[in-house]
Amino acid sequence: MTNNSTSPATSTWTGMVTVEDTVLAVTDTGGSGVPVVYLNGSYATQKNWKKVIADLGPGFRHITFDERARGKSKTSADYSFDACVRDVDAVLAARGVEQRPILVGWSYGALVAVHWADRNPDRIAGVVSADGAMPWGFTDEENLERIRAMFRKMGPMMPVLRPLGLAARMSAEQHAEVNVELNQLCAALAPVLERLRCPVRYVVATGANLGAAEEEIEAVRASLEPLLAVNPNLTVSARVASNHSKILAKDFHAVAEAIRDTAATLHQLS
Repeated sequence: MTNNSTSPATSTWTGMVTVEDTVLAVTDTGGSGVPVVYLNGSYATQKNWKKVIADLGPGFRHITFDERARGKSKTSADYSFDACVRDVDAVLAARGVEQRPILVGWSYGALVAVHWADRNPDRIAGVVSADGAMPWGFTDEENLERIRAMFRKMGPMMPVLRPLGLAARMSAEQHAEVNVELNQLCAALAPVLERLRCPVRYVVATGANLGAAEEEIEAVRASLEPLLAVNPNLTVSARVASNHSKILAKDFHAVAEAIRDTAATLHQLS
C-alpha cells in the first residue's frame, strides 16, 4: 500500500492498494459497523456512491474503490471479470475486513457481487443489486460482433467519454471484450442465482439504458422473475422510477433501504 492517509477528525482511510500488476484507489470509513463494499458500474467510480453512503450514515463501515483503469486506479494487463472478482478479495484483505460484508453492486458491479457471494458462501452477509445481476445477455456471434463494432466506432471518442464516466482508460478493443464477456456471463447467470443462500435484494430501475432500448432492457429485467419464484433468498426490494444510469443519483434512498434491510437480517441471524 502507498500514499495512505487517515483523516484526523474521523477514522476514514484513503490510499492505494497494490493488486497484481496494478494499484487500486480505496476509501474505508472504518469503524465497527457492518462492512459494506460498493462495486461500481462498468466505467463508474467511488463518487457515484456518495448519496447512498450519506443516506446510510456512520453506522456502517463503507468501503469503496475504483476498479482497474477507472477513477484514480492504475491500468493493468488484465481487465477480465475474474480480475474484478479477485480485486474484491484483495481490498478486503488489505483493509483487514474480518466481518462478513454486504456487497452492493450497480450494473456490472452487481454481477461481480453475486459471483463473489457464490464463490464465498461462508464469508458473505448479503448482496444488494442496483439494476444488475440479471440472467439475460447476448451470446450469438451477430450481436457480439455488433458490440465490437460499436466500440470500434467509439474509439476516437474515448478521451471525451472518460471524464464523463462513460469509458475507462482502456483501448476500444478492451472495452468491447469486457462487454462481450459481460453478456456471456449474464446469459449463464441463472444457476448462480438459483444456488445463492445469502439474501440478495434487487432495486430495479425503469426504462432504457445507454446503449440499449427500453424494450430490450425491460426484457433483461423480466428475466429475473422466474428466479424469484425458485430461490426465496432473492427479493425485489423496490422498483424505482429512475433509469439505469440515474438510479444511484435519484433513487439512492431505495438502495440504502435495501442495505439496511440486509443488515437487519444479518442481526436477526446472529
